[in-house]
Amino acid sequence: MIDLNADLGEGFGRWTLTDDDALLSAVTSANVACGFHAGDPSVMRRVCDLAAARGVRIGAQVSYRDLAGFGRRAMDVPADELAAETAYQIGALRVFAQAAGAEVAYVKPHGALYNRTVHDAEQAAAVVEGVELAGGALPVLGLPGSRLLAAAEEAGLTAVPEAFADRAYTPAGTLVPRREPGSVVTDEDAVVRRALAFAVDGAVEAGDGTTVPVAARSLCVHGDTPGAARIAVRVREALTAAGVEVGAFA
Repeated sequence: MIDLNADLGEGFGRWTLTDDDALLSAVTSANVACGFHAGDPSVMRRVCDLAAARGVRIGAQVSYRDLAGFGRRAMDVPADELAAETAYQIGALRVFAQAAGAEVAYVKPHGALYNRTVHDAEQAAAVVEGVELAGGALPVLGLPGSRLLAAAEEAGLTAVPEAFADRAYTPAGTLVPRREPGSVVTDEDAVVRRALAFAVDGAVEAGDGTTVPVAARSLCVHGDTPGAARIAVRVREALTAAGVEVGAFA
C-alpha cells in the first residue's frame, strides 16, 4: 500500500494555481496550504470542504512566511518563531477541517522549509515543536533519512517517509534544487514510471543514472506541476494496475 498526496489550495484571492477539484479525485491525502506560502481563509475552507466530502485526508502544509516567493526562498527564522508559526498554521487549518467534519491528520513542510529540515537539526526540531504546540500527535511527512523525520521519531510522533514522482533526485537521495535544469520531471510517462519504481522497487534513478533506494510510505505529485491533475490520475491508475493498493498511510 502507498499513500498518494498532492499540494492543494495554492491560490490566493482571485489568483489560482492548483486544480483542487480534479486532484481530489485522485489523491488520498491533501497537503493544504495554510496561508504562509499560498492559500487564504476562503481557499482553505473550500479545500477542506471538498476533501472531507470525498474522504480525502487533510494535512497542514506549513512553510516559511513567504507569500511573494511561494515559500521556495531560503530564510533564516529563529527556532522559537518557527515553532510558533508552525503551530499557528496548523491551528488555522484545523478550524476549517473541523467545520467540514474532518480533522488535520498530518503535517508536511513546504518548499524551502522542507528542504532545510533535511539537514538542519535546529529547524527540524522547531517544526516538530510547532506540531506538538498545536496539540495532537500528528504524523510528519519528510524525506527519508532527514533530520525532520528523526526529530519527529524522537518526539514520539509518526514519521512518514515520502517520495516525489515529479522531482529529480541526487545520488545522495535528496531532491535536485529547483534552480538547476531538470529538477522538475514534467514528462508524464516518466513521472508514472518513477511512481511505479518507488512503489514496487523502493528505488529511483538519480540524475547520474545510478539507482537510489527510497523507502516511502507516501508519494507526492506537486499540484503546481504542469498537468498535475492528469498526472495524478495516471499515477493512481498505474499503481492499481500493478497491484499496489493506494490508500492513506496508517
